[in-house]
Amino acid sequence: MRFMQVDYDTCDRLLPGLRAELARHELSELETEGGPAIELFRSHGGSNLLVPRDYGGLDASPLEATRVVRVLGSLAPSLAVATAMHHFSIGTLFAIADTFAKGSALDDLLLKRVAEERILVASGFAEGRTSQGILDPTMTATPVEGGYLLNGSKKPCSLSKSMGLLTASVGVPQSDGSTAMGFLLLPADTPGISVHPFWKNFALAAAESNEVRLTDVFVTDSQILQPPAELADELSELQEVGLVWFQMIVCAAYTGMVSTLAGRVLERGRGSATDRANLVTRVESAAALTEGLARRVMDEDLGNDCLAVALTTRFTVQDLLSASVNEAVELLGGMAYVSSADVSYLATAAHAIAFHPPSRTSMTDGLLDYYAGRPLIVA
Repeated sequence: MRFMQVDYDTCDRLLPGLRAELARHELSELETEGGPAIELFRSHGGSNLLVPRDYGGLDASPLEATRVVRVLGSLAPSLAVATAMHHFSIGTLFAIADTFAKGSALDDLLLKRVAEERILVASGFAEGRTSQGILDPTMTATPVEGGYLLNGSKKPCSLSKSMGLLTASVGVPQSDGSTAMGFLLLPADTPGISVHPFWKNFALAAAESNEVRLTDVFVTDSQILQPPAELADELSELQEVGLVWFQMIVCAAYTGMVSTLAGRVLERGRGSATDRANLVTRVESAAALTEGLARRVMDEDLGNDCLAVALTTRFTVQDLLSASVNEAVELLGGMAYVSSADVSYLATAAHAIAFHPPSRTSMTDGLLDYYAGRPLIVA
């Protein structure tokens, strides 16, 4: 069995032609801002990977999704990172729509248009914001006649230039002075939505991670979904499921990046047989941990316990990949490093796994509390 063969076969079956088309391009071209990767992903149906079959999607299983994302990470790291939030948004909002929003404007926009038009969905949730939960409101809603004016921003926001829809959480003021969380889905060309430069690092620049700003965006009552207070437990469960999916996709994407380095070591026969075996064992262990999490999701063994498993999986994968990057770069040698920017680029990009929320530091107390018998709270 060739290295990553199962992943390649899964990707080719679900998204025929995409892998071959991406492989035609140099890594530097795919990773340049404005490069072809995102449009190739969309045109080959990648945006529908997790859309349910009943709505015209590919309805990939969690296991299939991790394998496809690993392949994308191995060929086009920015694409894998950018579309991680698309997959997160699709999974979260389909679940919200199925639970709370049948027949609503959100239901109509999401379920009836995304698959047919191959729409890419950007996420305005709180990913990337310090000390804020991933689904906490990032926008504020001010009541006006006929609806609300929305203000706020998300930075970084992947897919900022290619998005067809923007989804976000919003704080909606209540009559008793409190603020309730609402969900919204807006066409990217809605008046008041603007994109501003934010990402200044060369690594992962093609992920289009800019600032998306909402300035006095008018929406009607029907455009904001506010789950009933009595369904708070169901909403909390959906948040946990969304976080599990996010950690799983992140692990797969970065495992793919490091897999490319490991694959080059194997192809070129660098180092001793023991060195190569140790390297591939670590990378495949990261992939196996990610697939184990995917199988748990497939078994619907979810909830707070699964979230704890997802986080321990993510942090362990992070450690395995960090060690693997260092070893792969050393084994490939100085000539590989100086003759092409690919090695240094992949090594730099792979380190970004540590920056996705929640961070290891922020979860130290939460995980210790969980293993002491208390519920896991995500900081």
